[in-house]
Amino acid sequence: MFFSKKIKRTFISFVAAISLISCGAVFTTPVHADATSSYQADQLNLNVKSAIAIDSDSGQILYAKNADKTLPIASMTKLVTVYLTLQAIKNKKLSWYQKVKPTAPIVKVANNTEYSNVPLKMGHSYTIRQLYQATLIESANGAAMLLGQTIAGSQKAFINQMRAQVKKWGIEDAKIYTACGLPNGNLGKDAYPGVNKNDENTMSAKDMAIIGQNLIKDFPEVLDTTKIAHLNFKDGNKVTKMANFNWMLKGLSQYDEAYPVDGLKTGTTDAAGACFIGTVEHSGARLITVVMGARHQDGTDPSRFIQTKKLMNFIFNKYRPITMTAGSQMNGAKSIKVTDGDNATTNLGLKNRTTIWDPADDKTLVASLDKKTVEAPITKDQTIGNYQFKSGNEKIVSLSNPNGMNVKAKALSANGKVNFFVRIWRWLFGGR
Repeated sequence: MFFSKKIKRTFISFVAAISLISCGAVFTTPVHADATSSYQADQLNLNVKSAIAIDSDSGQILYAKNADKTLPIASMTKLVTVYLTLQAIKNKKLSWYQKVKPTAPIVKVANNTEYSNVPLKMGHSYTIRQLYQATLIESANGAAMLLGQTIAGSQKAFINQMRAQVKKWGIEDAKIYTACGLPNGNLGKDAYPGVNKNDENTMSAKDMAIIGQNLIKDFPEVLDTTKIAHLNFKDGNKVTKMANFNWMLKGLSQYDEAYPVDGLKTGTTDAAGACFIGTVEHSGARLITVVMGARHQDGTDPSRFIQTKKLMNFIFNKYRPITMTAGSQMNGAKSIKVTDGDNATTNLGLKNRTTIWDPADDKTLVASLDKKTVEAPITKDQTIGNYQFKSGNEKIVSLSNPNGMNVKAKALSANGKVNFFVRIWRWLFGGR
């Protein structure tokens, strides 16, 4: 009779435990995608249509204003063209000193003085490195088109590659018609077929942040070029002096030593207004900012950079980046219960080196794990689950997870599984 009651009580407890595990949650207050679209927007009044600031490595969102709204991106488009160029070089489909010649439609665009350009000539040859530098520094439209033509064989084929690439990054709302960011009709015979001449490439500030994040992650050497303020473009005996449209670089009009940016790209059309995706290192972390639809009265208007400085200043004052090494233990989730383990719990730590931008609010950064228990056996360094973080009532969110930024946790030591007889004994009589 005693064993019958004991087994019954144990069984009920077991069922209850399973229910608790299956229903467990890390944080009770959900954060929806529309919330991260305007994350902290009420804390800073930016004179732009949309904006976002993220950590380049983790994608942690630090600020957002209408970040999911699709708008024209103009020459910020060229970052996708540059990504595919660097990918083609990595895959040995192109080489830096390979020489290529422009087509007649590209030459026509490249010599239109209404657009940002370096002049390309029929019959002349240019290296991939020259075109790459001109695309990033002078925002040369003809150079960007020639890169795409070389990679894919035609403008249409390259646009299709661009579309496929952004989808790989999870960007589903992008509309891309040109490799350079000009309106479709401005490309003449190279216009994308079946599309209105006034159609422009459109994405959201969030999309642009994802592009910048992937570009820097996969090809950090891009910053060696985007940080160049001036460079000469040589074509035979002719030299075109290039000046970077990113005026926040040292040596240009909007440089400020408090914001030592080293990239990435501006964009301007009548429909887009003034846009800028910037990046800067700060306290051992890298920040990416995007502003779209800033004022653009004329070619001397610095509004996009003024708004970027305002955004960067807000981030620098609002947050304190904390970089933690792999194995660091987190407040609130230093261990996890282990079912059928030699030990009742296993200590946890960060799987990888991680930077968290901690709100400067004098509140402790606390972690929670996305599971309550784990089954034995466990090996050392095994991934156990994901941490999520809070500072007071403020949840740390990211591009990939608006409900909480996931950071991998690992076991700091092994924990073997007890044998069958011990498991039966524990089931019948309790104990760990």
